Amino acid sequence: MADGAIHDEEVLEAPARGSADELLDAGAQSDLDAMRHSTAHVMAEAVLALFPGTKLGIGPAIADGFYYDFDLGRPFTPADLEAIEARMRESVAADHPFVRREVPLADARAVAEGQAQAYKVEILDDLARRAAAAGEPPPVTSFYEHGTFSDLCKGPHVASTGRIGPFKLLSVAGAYWRGDEKRPMLQRIYGTVWASGDDLDQYLWRRAEARKRDHRRLGVALDLFSFHDVSPGSAFWHPKGQTIWRTLETAMRELQLRRGYQEISTPILVDKKLWQQSGHWDLYDANMFRLQSEDHDFALKPMNCPESTFIYRSKIRSYRDLPLRLNEYGRLHRNERSGTLSGLTRVRQFIQDDAHVYVRPDQLADEIEAMLGEVREAYSWVGLVPRFAFATKPDKAIGDPALWERAEALVKDALDRAGGDYKVKPKDGTFYAPKIDIYIDDALGREWQMATIQADLTMLPERFDLTYIDEEGSEQRPIAIHRAIYGSLERFIGILVEHFAGAFPLWLAPVQAVIIPIADRHQDPSREFAAIMRARGLRVEVDVSDGRMQNKIRVAQEQKVPYMMVVGDREAEARTASPRTRAGEQQPAEGWEELAARLAAETAARRPD
Repeated sequence: MADGAIHDEEVLEAPARGSADELLDAGAQSDLDAMRHSTAHVMAEAVLALFPGTKLGIGPAIADGFYYDFDLGRPFTPADLEAIEARMRESVAADHPFVRREVPLADARAVAEGQAQAYKVEILDDLARRAAAAGEPPPVTSFYEHGTFSDLCKGPHVASTGRIGPFKLLSVAGAYWRGDEKRPMLQRIYGTVWASGDDLDQYLWRRAEARKRDHRRLGVALDLFSFHDVSPGSAFWHPKGQTIWRTLETAMRELQLRRGYQEISTPILVDKKLWQQSGHWDLYDANMFRLQSEDHDFALKPMNCPESTFIYRSKIRSYRDLPLRLNEYGRLHRNERSGTLSGLTRVRQFIQDDAHVYVRPDQLADEIEAMLGEVREAYSWVGLVPRFAFATKPDKAIGDPALWERAEALVKDALDRAGGDYKVKPKDGTFYAPKIDIYIDDALGREWQMATIQADLTMLPERFDLTYIDEEGSEQRPIAIHRAIYGSLERFIGILVEHFAGAFPLWLAPVQAVIIPIADRHQDPSREFAAIMRARGLRVEVDVSDGRMQNKIRVAQEQKVPYMMVVGDREAEARTASPRTRAGEQQPAEGWEELAARLAAETAARRPD
């Protein structure tokens, strides 16, 4: 899961970037995906027709659309995209059938080499090397043809180009071949295609609205955070952004306190021997920040998991000590490539609301059921409804099969008892644990994968020799549950900024109210009013800047402040205020004390609106 609750399965199960399967696979999981991949082929046909000699990379279906990578030798222009779209429409109108053709690998390579399609030749050579390494004959390759265009591809596709729905080319971006910054930089043309014009129009509206809500833009406009090249991929949190951070953290700490968690803190800089024991030193080295001191190797921790075991093992544990719930707001570092960094949603430094809970097997179902309740409660504070997916044992798994079967049954039982629908993702668990993935849809209907709950039977218990003494006095292995609810707080806040378009609910807003004195003589009463509000724990500012009252109200609205209170002669004398909401609604006058009490109660309730 991208920068959410990321645990060891990302370290040890990440696919090799640029594998032959990845490059050839259409990614078609549905009829719409097949249409999108087919449209990518039509786009490649148009590019070759308009710009002969262009070298082709790959062109898969992706969420909401498709892309194709090209090596043109010069940048595509907006006029080029218009011409490509027009040529694509001609192909769609011609209704060319998509025809699959199987070709021996050697013949396919000869054709690709004759066409000077070096990237296709590389893909075919990879297939041949893989077959040779496995002691197998070269595979037969498949091509899909429409009209005069043919492309190396697994498929599937729609029946003909005429089956392609309304489409639009969206943008051009740079993309290294196979994601390797040492390889050529290609141009990636993104597009979208939908089954109907209404679907396309709705998507384009969502796309435009997403640009308005982009957390990178709003983060600057609302003075929440900034990024600087002195520390790429690490947010500089401004006071307002840090307030949001601490408010979320406080809410989670209160939830964890009610549930019996114990907060820990472990070092950021850790000796390599820990990462060798966990497997990260050899398997995750490209993503770890390493350094030396006194000729000794260390690394900044990319995850919290292994270090919690030292606290577990600090004393002998009895069956009566379990469940042991250890939570940590651990600062993590991952050496993400600079080209992948994206605001708060892809960073190099981040903090997780992480927890590792050690349980007996008979406690697992109850504990996971309770965690699902924690997720629902925390997400209700911001108006998000979580969905759950149960990921089962993958083909490449370690550990006792009987224990796997037991763990899967317990996790499923917990999901069933917790109520609500969930989908099953067969063979999508980590290599050491079945897991529950958590998804939400934001205000624009975009799906985000958030956190995970993993029932770890082997990774921490086995590699770090964790035990507890059972009722018979024998040593037993605990099960370790990896759990994060927000996941990365950076990513979670980035999602919330876009979900709320910067207009946070009252309890989370960095400034909950602005008091606006009409004249200089009203500044002291305004400060007195603010003191009453702050005594109730409210975050209030008094705007004593130069300028007209209406301008101050406009500025507060642009800053998405939930309430504005104007103080003039009448309000100062009566000690009342008529709150104005950021939406422009004027509320009835209330006494200062009564208004402060009401807003404090609303804040404590943590309502999402």
